[in-house]
Amino acid sequence: MSPEASSKTGSTQAHANGAASTASVLPGIALCAAITAVALAAQALEERVAGHPYIEALVLAILIGIAVRTAWTPADRFRTGIAFSAKQLLEVAVVLLGASLSLGAILASGPALLAGIVGTVVVGIAASVVICRALGLPARMAILVACGNAICGNSAIAAVAPVIGAQPKDIAAAIAFTAVLGVLMVLGLPLFVPLAGLSDNQYGVLAGLTVYAVPQVLAATVPVSLLSTQVGTLVKLVRVLMLGPVVVAFSLIAPRLPREPGMDRAAPRARPGLTKLVPWFILGFLILATFRSLGLIPDAAVKPLTQLAGVLTVLSMAALGLGVDVRVLARVGGRVTLAVTASLAVLIGVSLSLIRGLGIG
Repeated sequence: MSPEASSKTGSTQAHANGAASTASVLPGIALCAAITAVALAAQALEERVAGHPYIEALVLAILIGIAVRTAWTPADRFRTGIAFSAKQLLEVAVVLLGASLSLGAILASGPALLAGIVGTVVVGIAASVVICRALGLPARMAILVACGNAICGNSAIAAVAPVIGAQPKDIAAAIAFTAVLGVLMVLGLPLFVPLAGLSDNQYGVLAGLTVYAVPQVLAATVPVSLLSTQVGTLVKLVRVLMLGPVVVAFSLIAPRLPREPGMDRAAPRARPGLTKLVPWFILGFLILATFRSLGLIPDAAVKPLTQLAGVLTVLSMAALGLGVDVRVLARVGGRVTLAVTASLAVLIGVSLSLIRGLGIG
């Protein structure tokens, strides 16, 4: 075969693979878009009848998605698009949010808040490990739960697991419960605004310190205010950046962990790559925030970008709801449930103490 023919064949094959990949995500995206349309229509109806929405489209999308998932398990042809919507599209939304934020906001928060974020992560991990071990969980399972709670949920679990040689069953249990509890956090955390008398700024700090994933911070703060969303996202990004040092620390501790039944003695411990430690969407967010701070993004472009980020977030929340099986709580076990819940309660308590101690208004 001539080089020209070979090149054409390769190009045709690549085009076919790309088309197949695109087609595979369309059914799931369409399902999420349908739920998004219902959620947005319901919010619009609330605004027309009551003057303001009692339940935001973000929350409605999650609830509708969970209801659909409980009544019907999506077929395989939907799953790729649902996963794509829950991850990639939501990451794009996070990046776009950077266009509405000036980095001066985080610099104005001062070193005390930055030190407080680091301290909260360290205390959160230590307290979670102690609680989990006291409840009889294996050492590696305790570390997975601790890192998931204190840093960034599934991403932290996935990054730390290969470093400490965690077993698949422990990884699956930690991730499964994090998926359910993450949604409960998004739905329940806004109640702290009236219950604890928090300002929008204080609530943003609380959400950034306690909610598992960056996208979930959006879902938990957008219904409260734009200030809460901006502050929460910044605090959360600083918290996520702690993943690198934490993975390095546990790579040093791993050889001292007790060996557990079923572990392969010769199994190597892999170190995650840079993209696991610093996700691309965090870099994208910081780049757009820097451009905004330098005046390279005009004011006229900010509103459309923010609106697009909002729609993508609602769509992704629909996907998040579709991915949650509430029956998973019965499968992960009582000790894991108690350990994760108690660890999260400690993290919330530490975060509220930090807010009060620093005098954040």
